[in-house]
Amino acid sequence: MHRVGSAGNTNNSVRPRKEKRLTYVLSDADDTKHCAGINCLKVLKSTVSDGCDYLFTGSRDGTLKRWALSEDSATCSATFESHVDWVNDAVLAGDRTLVSCSSDTTLKAWNCLSDGTCTKTLRQHSDYVICLAAAEKNSNIVASGGLGGEVFIWDVEAALTPVSKSGDAMEDDCSNGVNGSTNSLPVTSLRTISSSNSISAHNSQSHGYVPVGAKGHKESVYALAMNDSGTRLVSGGTEKVVRVWDPRTGSKAMKLRGHTDNIRALLLDSTGRYCLSGSSDSMIRLWDLGMQRCVHSYAVHTDSVWALASTPSFSHVYSGGRDLSLYLTDLVTRESLLLCTKEHPILQLALHDDSIWAATTDSSVHRWPAEAHNPQKVFQRGGSFLAGNLSFSRARVSLEGSTPVPVYKEPTLTIPGTPAIVQHEILNNRRHVLTKDTAGSVKLWEITRGIVIEDYGKVSFEEKKEQLFEMVSIPAWFTVDTRLGSLSVHLDTPQCFSAEMYSADLNIVGKPEDDKVNLARETLKGLLAHWLAKRRRRLGPPTSANGDVLSGKDFAHRSLGHSRVEVDGGAENDSKVYPPFEFSTVSPPSVVTEGSQGGPWRKKITDLDGSEDEKDFPWWCLDCVLNNRLPPRENTKCSFYLHPCEGSAFQILTQGKLSAPRILRIHKVVNYVVEKLVLDKPLDNVNTDGTFAPGIGGPLQHSVVGDGSFRSGLKPWQKLKPSIEILCNNQVLSPEMSLATVRAYIWKKPEDLTLNYRVV
Repeated sequence: MHRVGSAGNTNNSVRPRKEKRLTYVLSDADDTKHCAGINCLKVLKSTVSDGCDYLFTGSRDGTLKRWALSEDSATCSATFESHVDWVNDAVLAGDRTLVSCSSDTTLKAWNCLSDGTCTKTLRQHSDYVICLAAAEKNSNIVASGGLGGEVFIWDVEAALTPVSKSGDAMEDDCSNGVNGSTNSLPVTSLRTISSSNSISAHNSQSHGYVPVGAKGHKESVYALAMNDSGTRLVSGGTEKVVRVWDPRTGSKAMKLRGHTDNIRALLLDSTGRYCLSGSSDSMIRLWDLGMQRCVHSYAVHTDSVWALASTPSFSHVYSGGRDLSLYLTDLVTRESLLLCTKEHPILQLALHDDSIWAATTDSSVHRWPAEAHNPQKVFQRGGSFLAGNLSFSRARVSLEGSTPVPVYKEPTLTIPGTPAIVQHEILNNRRHVLTKDTAGSVKLWEITRGIVIEDYGKVSFEEKKEQLFEMVSIPAWFTVDTRLGSLSVHLDTPQCFSAEMYSADLNIVGKPEDDKVNLARETLKGLLAHWLAKRRRRLGPPTSANGDVLSGKDFAHRSLGHSRVEVDGGAENDSKVYPPFEFSTVSPPSVVTEGSQGGPWRKKITDLDGSEDEKDFPWWCLDCVLNNRLPPRENTKCSFYLHPCEGSAFQILTQGKLSAPRILRIHKVVNYVVEKLVLDKPLDNVNTDGTFAPGIGGPLQHSVVGDGSFRSGLKPWQKLKPSIEILCNNQVLSPEMSLATVRAYIWKKPEDLTLNYRVV
């Protein structure tokens, strides 16, 4: 949080305001691959005999993908991008609607056969949304649960029905999460399982059907399941009990106890009579809901059970979890068989004909034989064991010394992903980030272009970090995280505008070498170049000097909220994107942000259509890109004293402080010394736009060393005779060092920097 002046406040008082953040997510990989663990799977069977089946995957990279399946291949045919955090679960509602949920607290609806366009974003949960359940034969009913303890029942058809826009709304219509100016707002139809064990709803005349946000569980909900007709719902989580609900009457049917740890997976048979539950206590339990009791328990796994899938007849269950193993268990005979072992924990399973897809914490997805229509064929191979109680299972493992031999060694099909980034280090130059991924590959990224500039392969991350160390000091203008398996670069105002470099240091051709380049401003221009070009085509050239650049509120008014507004040094209409800030269109980054309305959203920079405005982008981003204005910045100057070395015959140049930009190079200080010594005729009257300002009637008290000094009539600093050296703490400074670097690495004291000069 920073402090800004209040608009229209003549006393210049301040109020706190937290501005919205802009994030961009980088990728150097093909967009047809996930780059983080797969949390969920759903298979869509074709309704025609010669049609194509599809697999939908939701990933921790924040995206969903649709794969066209054939016997021996899977082709990515669409990427669904709008969530800004992990996609945790997805279900199919009918034959065209895909509903997903995320750690960004939202549900999103998609036309699953489209090109990846989000049709609605639904916001009711107060915390991460972890799980979904759908009624197979009632395409309108979807349930959602999450860490906030809420369980919601959604009427999908009503939720997706647009109504006329009026007032504030709980939900937003979106195209990949971004509100358009003509979008209508949906009716949200939702029933909430409340703590009073009833499903309540509230009808609002102005907004259509609006839910009551009551909680059902006292604690987090990890698993949901619904029968085919949508007449019975089961939920489970950290309370270690299975709750059973009747969505038709709103009454709680029962609460089943037996597990000793979190419930992580649930299944209901088609009728809603039988329920399977998997728990972190490593047990699978079969419940007869008519009898309201557990009729069987299966000690198959040696660790948490995270995923369950049953045969169509509900006679056998496939299970996976933290022990990396996929088992098939006969629910009647209690025989169990190890189908395969994997290198990563299994998060979700999806049956597809006689195969089963397994999602894990890895970015790849594997298909294994399952024999779902005749699972006894697998048992004929031998190697089965009896899934007894927990102590029996642990005794078996102890006696055998290992798990059983898996039936299958290799999957029949693999959809490869790319390795997720798991380690990173921002280098001192504040433009490069060193990363290491799950495959051990070390890469160097340039974040102002969003590309990998060096792939070092499998080398030591720490050694490479040491090799790349530079003694430079540039303010921390961005932060980075790798939660999505890729680099997410965060820009927060006003901190992001604190870093500057000279155009010469960035090798920018056609710009004066001493021009200061604000790294965040140029990065924003590069990110929004596609948006700006499309916007200009939509709106045409500006009709006034200040651009009337945005619909609705303009930035001139909003800028009054600051005590001062800085216009960056370049031309006001300087919209050119320089080469060090041009982003790739082959693997374009995605923008993640939140405007003044509608909540966070995510979209590739090349997919921005120019209609986004201050409701979608943080206003400070657009003020920077469109109007060349930057918010107030601190610590852009460095104060220091400049004295001759001890024993030197030179006179002291000034008795007061000098001030210069933090990025000023030491060779500019050399020039200043040369100009003031008798080597050249001293300049008695230099204006403040030159190198220093003379004090009135006495010695210099507040001199300013300019970064654009000595451009006329002076020799380059390298050729001056005799040569001048600048020292700090008795250490000779490199001419290319900046004042900020000297202060950070040489001076290392809280008081003002002191530099010394001598002739050599």
